[in-house]
Amino acid sequence: MSDNTPLLGGTSDRPTSKRSNRSTHSNESHEQTPLLSRTDSADRYDGSEEHPANDRLASPAATSLRSLQNGGGSVKSTKGGRRWPTVVAVSLLGLIVIAIILGVFFTPAAVEEYAKQALVIEPTNLSIDSFTKTGVKARVQANFRMDASRVKNEHVRNIGRFGTWIARSVESQESMVEVYLPEYGNVLVGTAQVPKVVVDIRNGHTTAIDFITDLQPGDIEGIRQVANDWLEGRLDKIRLLGKADVALKTGLISLGSQTIVESLVFEGHDLPAIPEYNITRLNFREVPISTTGRRGMAADVSLSLVNSYPIKLEIPPLGFDILVPNCGIDDPQIRLADATTGAIDIEPYLDVHVDVGGIVRELPQSLTQACPHSHSSPLDALLGDYIHGKDTTIYVRGSNAPDSNTPDWISKIIQSVTVPVPFPGHTFDGLIKNFSLTDTEFSLPDPFADPGSDGANPKISGTIAITTMVPKEMNFGLNVSRVRAKADVSYKGAKLGVLNLEKWQSAQSERMEEDNSLKIESRIKEAPLNITDDDVFTDVVQALLFGGKTVMLKVQAVVEVEISTVLGKLVIKDLPAEGNVPVKPISTGKDFSSLKPSVGDLKVLSTSRTSLHLQAHVNFTNPTEYTAKIPYINIHILNNGSVIGDATARNITVGRGNNTNLLVQATWDPTTFGGENATKIGRELLSQYISGFNTTLTFQTHSGSIPFRPDIGEALSKFAFEIPTPRLSTPGTGGDGDGDHKPHFIDDATFHLFSSTATFTLISPLQYSIIFIESINATALYNHTEPIGTIDYDLPFSVPPGSSQSPRLPVDWSLDSVGYEKLQKALGGTLKLDAKGTVGIRLGEWTETVWYVGSGIGARVSF
Repeated sequence: MSDNTPLLGGTSDRPTSKRSNRSTHSNESHEQTPLLSRTDSADRYDGSEEHPANDRLASPAATSLRSLQNGGGSVKSTKGGRRWPTVVAVSLLGLIVIAIILGVFFTPAAVEEYAKQALVIEPTNLSIDSFTKTGVKARVQANFRMDASRVKNEHVRNIGRFGTWIARSVESQESMVEVYLPEYGNVLVGTAQVPKVVVDIRNGHTTAIDFITDLQPGDIEGIRQVANDWLEGRLDKIRLLGKADVALKTGLISLGSQTIVESLVFEGHDLPAIPEYNITRLNFREVPISTTGRRGMAADVSLSLVNSYPIKLEIPPLGFDILVPNCGIDDPQIRLADATTGAIDIEPYLDVHVDVGGIVRELPQSLTQACPHSHSSPLDALLGDYIHGKDTTIYVRGSNAPDSNTPDWISKIIQSVTVPVPFPGHTFDGLIKNFSLTDTEFSLPDPFADPGSDGANPKISGTIAITTMVPKEMNFGLNVSRVRAKADVSYKGAKLGVLNLEKWQSAQSERMEEDNSLKIESRIKEAPLNITDDDVFTDVVQALLFGGKTVMLKVQAVVEVEISTVLGKLVIKDLPAEGNVPVKPISTGKDFSSLKPSVGDLKVLSTSRTSLHLQAHVNFTNPTEYTAKIPYINIHILNNGSVIGDATARNITVGRGNNTNLLVQATWDPTTFGGENATKIGRELLSQYISGFNTTLTFQTHSGSIPFRPDIGEALSKFAFEIPTPRLSTPGTGGDGDGDHKPHFIDDATFHLFSSTATFTLISPLQYSIIFIESINATALYNHTEPIGTIDYDLPFSVPPGSSQSPRLPVDWSLDSVGYEKLQKALGGTLKLDAKGTVGIRLGEWTETVWYVGSGIGARVSF
């Protein structure tokens, strides 16, 4: 008998060269359903449902059994593949029966052909009666019959029917069946002790077979090698070789002993697949693992599988090691946990429910340390795939059984095989329900930072508030100790920039039992905001400055969270977060008069022919709720549309409410900044200011306002801030002058009638520099219109800091005027006078001629 002769059914002359992905041993139906497959009614851990494929076909054994239950009928040929329980039962019975038939007729070719094509064996039940120390006792139940209609050759069919009608029945004696793997060095897979069997071999007669056989595993190392090749996808076909010496007789006639050798080849879809399963329950909890108080993490898992076969057995408790992938595919897998199962009952055609308990005692160092040339560890990869809903692969390897009654041979087999198990991910989209930023502080870029570095970007400080939902599976203590994130910030659907929180920030968390949420707070300090769209930035600034309403910014972030657990600190990466950040307006929509700026401690640092370089302390009121740190900023000062100077601030902090003594440097140089027209505007501004008129200054950023970030300066330059010209405090006068808050550079005057001179008390706003009056051409007036006298003086005199007296200046009286009469009448008293004129002044190298108009000057009149 040839090695590739089919064991059950089929014609021996059928060509085999075109059998693609089908067994070469039979022309009967195959089936696609795995031994343990999904059920359409099983609940899934991930909440979804599997729908059965309507075109999935049953196995030959199952089909035959159903046909018997429905009243009989032949088995139609279908497409599919056998599985191991069917193979075991059919192969065992087939070897015995073929030996019986061939023994009766001394194996004539025609009868051999008839036996192979007409034989029909329908397994009805395969159950494990009990486990022994060396194997199992299996109970095999099946129906045996000869069906001549399956034989295609008419002559073979007639000869076979005639011969089997004469013999009627055949009995086999107790025998031993051995199964080998020829391609693996004839490794012995296992043996089966088969008792004697009597069958009716007449056409159409059915014999019910029911016997118990001892099954023993063979070479465990050989079995492991085959199993690993199959699990790793290297097994595209396999050939089984069965051998048995069977003693036969019919009636009282002994037919001698027959040696049966049969070969079965399985390939393609005939090879079994790893059973599919549903995870119906998953729960993590803390458990004590020692008497010293150490605690670990327990995982309780419930699985649901489908048994589509007539198999019944009870699997004893088993132990397993749970392994996870390492950095590289060639690196040894990392043992993460140990798991055990209880006894598992398997009933024919009923769902199989398996409860698995696992314990993680500690996290191995190899699991948490970064892989070579990477910032991620194997744990990062495992958690990352899981929380993003990606299926990952864990590995299950047998270990010592938790029950001493479990036979050692079972443990040895499962310990020699590592099974890859797909583990379904669980998407946590929407896990973070809220992401907000409060108590915001802004910092301008560092002027000394390298271009492109974080320091060259604006920075934001504030309090991050995150509300995250805790998955129902995590029933253990969680404490968030640190967070970091990278967030895209957008405004009205357009991206503004990227908020970089890549540096770890300390955090605190509180678990809210009422809704199973976790509230996390973290104070961030100087997180860089990289502005990527200047136009959007301009829109945001405009809304903050002039909108008068809260501006809503949208934040889409990828968050990393460091969690402290009983196993140590875990880092969960790439958690998606989304939220709206309300930004309160900088202005209420009105002007900036509420700033109320004032200037004190004015100091002249240097001068030139056209410029003054000044330093002063500035006071103002911040009407917003924002604070800001300003390492450096330079702003142009404009009046009437022309740049007349600039102001520079370094390393200042703007707080809420009153801000005092902020050091600012400024340059007054209309000629250099704006040319001849700006020079005229600057002269007019000075004249109006010293005369007490209401004047304003405009502040505007430019490309050089923030070094290395000209884009920010240019974006902000679209917004010019116009504020009242800051008042100069006058030393020795108690502040800003009288209640009208106008500057008063002439405190009082004394007119001497006899000598025709006048002296003035002058107030200088400078504490450290002397002002020189180069020339005066002025007229004193009474009642705004009546001239009293004229002063025309061109000899320089100094005005030192604070209050000082001018020299006696000659006065040319208007003797025939009403004003002079009033002056005479006020002799020995005082008189309120006005004045107007032009004054030439000098400060260092800088000179200027301004006009002056004063009113309400208190003048004493003496003889």
